[in-house]
Amino acid sequence: MSLFFSALPIVAVIVALLAGVRSLHAALLGVALAAVGVAVAFPVSSVVALPALRLWLPVLIEVLLIVGGGLLLSEVLRVAGAQKALAQWMLAHAGSGVSAVLLIVHGVTPFAESLTGFGIGVTIGIPLLAHCGLSARKVALIGLLGLCAVPWGSMGPGTLIAATMAGLSLQSLGVASAVVSVIPFVVTGMAAAWLASAPGERASAVLRGAVSGVVLTLAVGGANLVAGTAPAGALGALAVIVLYLGVGRWRRSGADTGRVRAVALDGQARRALFAYAVLLLGVLLMGRVVRALELPAVWHMLASAGVWLFVAAFFFARGSVPAHAVARTAQAWRQVAPVTALFIVLGVLMAVSGMATQLAHTLAGAGATYLFAAPFVGALGGFVTGSNTGANAMFAATQAEIAHALSVPLLPFMAVHNVSAALLLMASPGKVEMACQLAPAEAFQHRRWVQVAVLAVDGVAVALMALLNVVLGVLAR
Repeated sequence: MSLFFSALPIVAVIVALLAGVRSLHAALLGVALAAVGVAVAFPVSSVVALPALRLWLPVLIEVLLIVGGGLLLSEVLRVAGAQKALAQWMLAHAGSGVSAVLLIVHGVTPFAESLTGFGIGVTIGIPLLAHCGLSARKVALIGLLGLCAVPWGSMGPGTLIAATMAGLSLQSLGVASAVVSVIPFVVTGMAAAWLASAPGERASAVLRGAVSGVVLTLAVGGANLVAGTAPAGALGALAVIVLYLGVGRWRRSGADTGRVRAVALDGQARRALFAYAVLLLGVLLMGRVVRALELPAVWHMLASAGVWLFVAAFFFARGSVPAHAVARTAQAWRQVAPVTALFIVLGVLMAVSGMATQLAHTLAGAGATYLFAAPFVGALGGFVTGSNTGANAMFAATQAEIAHALSVPLLPFMAVHNVSAALLLMASPGKVEMACQLAPAEAFQHRRWVQVAVLAVDGVAVALMALLNVVLGVLAR
């Protein structure tokens, strides 16, 4: 009976989402069933509940602040046309062909997604890809492949959830996730390069895509080590952008230089750069101040991305955010925040009550076989919720318990889970729909092709991470 109640909330949420039930209603269902499980089979005493509340309430507040700040910054930049102008300037300076496509997949889209999240990177990348001479369905597919760095999306709330539920430090999980991400970074780079190249040039293009993925891995991993996890995705993608711009400038001939210089960086784009600098430097510098002064935990919010996203938005708007931008942000936040909060509550209820432990011990009965299955479980969470935060809130506690039950190293196991849970975000039906809407009109007629193709690319990456999980598990024994 206890197994039934421990599995019921997760199974019900997945079935509801796959059946087309709204995310909010599915999350409410999961929380209600978890509450029933607590009442019937998994009682929680105040001795356990109060420490859990003290631990998780600040995390929940920070995640919701990050959601709101990311949406506000994205909206004020969108209204001003700043993101589009800045991205077009980058594309003009990077050359054309495969280089331009890889700049978008491993640079522009991850940069925008890391700073704002919620699929915003696709809204920047796809309009640029539409000018790269590709078919509409390839534009939509390659645009989705740019969502390859989602563990750091919106300054990493999903990774924060996974780290907290597993009892790991955010930075250690960020670094480990960066190492594991070499697989999806290389796979997406190779796929994008193959799609963007002519038949006779695909071998060299695919090699360039693989190298680009390795470079992004090194950049994000280095940023995690030096600057911490929250800004690592943005800093790593920025390093890739700078590299492609430098290579593009080196390759340009004298005849091309005049054309490229004609594409000026306008005032709005420059102000967007300053806003991004405020965001990144605020997170980095305040983080160092908080650590150096050993300030109490309540002061750690000063270094949170949730605070500095709002600061950057108000900086860009010169202190006066247009009322319509605030209204659109509030509307979007009301749609996203309750679902995010409910999935976190669901995960916490399952972890604190012992449901996750019960479910984990049952699944761990599969032994080493589950090591291969674990990344697919995380990927399923990302696919059905369309959110790394949601997937980790649902599954991170259970996956961590399974790692303990199987006696495998927790950190690499959770890194594989975190990256897998983030990867299938790009294949979620909502993101595919958005990509086809943003691409040239005929892409909408090829939604099924785009959906199948992105699932195929992701399937290869998840299968490779599953093999990695097995190897790591075997070596640990």
